[in-house]
Amino acid sequence: MGAFRPLMRRLRAAISPRRALLALLLTVPAVPALAGACPSLPHPAIASARFAEARGRVDGVRIVAFGSSSTAGAGASEPGHTYPALLEARLRAALDVPVTVLNRGRGGEDADNMLVRLDRDVIAERPDLVIWQLGANAAMRRMDPAAFAGSVREGVHRLREAGIDVVLMDNQRAPRIAANPDHDRFDAALAEIAATTPGVALFSRGTLMDRWTVAGVPPAALLVPDELHHNDRGYACVAEAMAEALLASPPPILARRAR
Repeated sequence: MGAFRPLMRRLRAAISPRRALLALLLTVPAVPALAGACPSLPHPAIASARFAEARGRVDGVRIVAFGSSSTAGAGASEPGHTYPALLEARLRAALDVPVTVLNRGRGGEDADNMLVRLDRDVIAERPDLVIWQLGANAAMRRMDPAAFAGSVREGVHRLREAGIDVVLMDNQRAPRIAANPDHDRFDAALAEIAATTPGVALFSRGTLMDRWTVAGVPPAALLVPDELHHNDRGYACVAEAMAEALLASPPPILARRAR
């Protein structure tokens, strides 16, 4: 038996590093797999000077996802499958600087409610970029579109005064939203504000889902049975499209040199 002891020691020494490597790989976070394929479509670039600058900084990119239940992640199977979590994972995989996406979604709210917590939950975090998703609850509450637009303009003004770039995200295509009269006026208000305000861009989820329908992926495939909120696949596809749109605008030349 003694003749085999040196051989056993050599075998244990060879196996242990492999086990250690396997344990290390299992602890590395991965980008969650899509719950179904997303349509392969080009997405319009989102121009954000602050995001582009942050891509060249050592401390990296800081984003606040602000909104209602679509941001909080109603319908997702777990927190890691919400669109902000998936967006963070995709940007981290694409960039060589740190990326943080804070989820500041709260179900049931719209522009008027969100203004109350804008300073505490958003501006105090000192983000480079805020993705502000809103309009669905305003449509379902049958809020006055003019009052909605006024609240959004106030919030955008406060964010821009703080030096924060803004992306406005409009409504998903869902039966419970479409059932409300004038629901499209809320999307139109966001588009008009984005088009006329420097430092503000539009991410049109509605247009995106229309294009997906043409490509063979209808809204029902991206929603849970409540006919309102995204399922895991829907959130994954939104995050993928958002990441692609943000990454489509390269960092400024000066930011690249600074790296």
